[in-house]
Amino acid sequence: MNILIVGGTRNMGYYATRHFYDAGHTITLLNRGMSHDELPADIERLRADRTDADAMREALRGRTFDVVIDMVLYTGDEAQTMVELLHGNVGHYIFISTGQVYLVRKGLQRPYSEADYEGAVTAEPDANSYDHPEWLYGYDKRQAEDMFAQAWHEKQFPYTSLRLPMVNSERDPFSRLFTYILRINDGGPILIPETPDFPLRHVYGRDVVQAIQRAIDKGASRGEAYNISQDETVSIDEFLAIVGESLGREPRLLRVARDVLDANGFLPGCSPFSERWMSELTNERSKTELGMTYTPLREYLPRIVAHYQRNPPHPPASYSRRRAEQSFAAQLEK
Repeated sequence: MNILIVGGTRNMGYYATRHFYDAGHTITLLNRGMSHDELPADIERLRADRTDADAMREALRGRTFDVVIDMVLYTGDEAQTMVELLHGNVGHYIFISTGQVYLVRKGLQRPYSEADYEGAVTAEPDANSYDHPEWLYGYDKRQAEDMFAQAWHEKQFPYTSLRLPMVNSERDPFSRLFTYILRINDGGPILIPETPDFPLRHVYGRDVVQAIQRAIDKGASRGEAYNISQDETVSIDEFLAIVGESLGREPRLLRVARDVLDANGFLPGCSPFSERWMSELTNERSKTELGMTYTPLREYLPRIVAHYQRNPPHPPASYSRRRAEQSFAAQLEK
């Protein structure tokens, strides 16, 4: 197949590129080229800022693809541009969406199924609030999904949307799992908000690549959206216990009122998996219709921890406040 992969080459884009390249497919990458990638030199690279419709039009002029995998499409306008450029020039368009399309819906209860998508959305938060960019991310992804759905119904634009929760991988550019590893290893308390205590239901990065492959293999997935999520739902305590077992250390958790942590500027950095903008998705439809099988949490989480122990990245910015967290915890524990 002739496959175009749009977007980053650091995380899921890297794994998708390696997967399809190693399988013998012809790969073309399209991104800004702002960072060095670790992918084979014989892969063709196109350069464009995807927010610039004219640049995208120039990069894709006269090109056709069997499959396009779009990792970094965020708005309805960007979706409209891709429909205009690729209609009649692509066999299957895979859109990487997000579970946050549910988090901006009114009146929903966790976990979210595909049937929960339709309906009214919540009001836009104050522009200066922490919630605003998170809300906007989910809202804009909905605008993109709606544009693709309209294009499917009006002219059979062959898209599939894959909705992802938090993706745990060895190449997470934000090092969110690694921030917990650092805190467990330093032996100090990990500050966790008391309530609401949201359950965790993430997905392994390599399972996302499997989902892309299965969506391509199942032609009937065109015009559909699927939640992609691990089988297990766990508490933050259970999640960190698995991490601790992998490190040979027992995590020390200290629960503090969420508003107190917010007031001291510790959230979300002190516990990035405790925020409400982490979605919790059902996965039954992806298993029955795409044939997905998900890597067990107790299998993939130790694998990622072992990778970080061998290849520790730079500490994330949130860890720079670790001394303040520990001083704060010491005052509470007196």
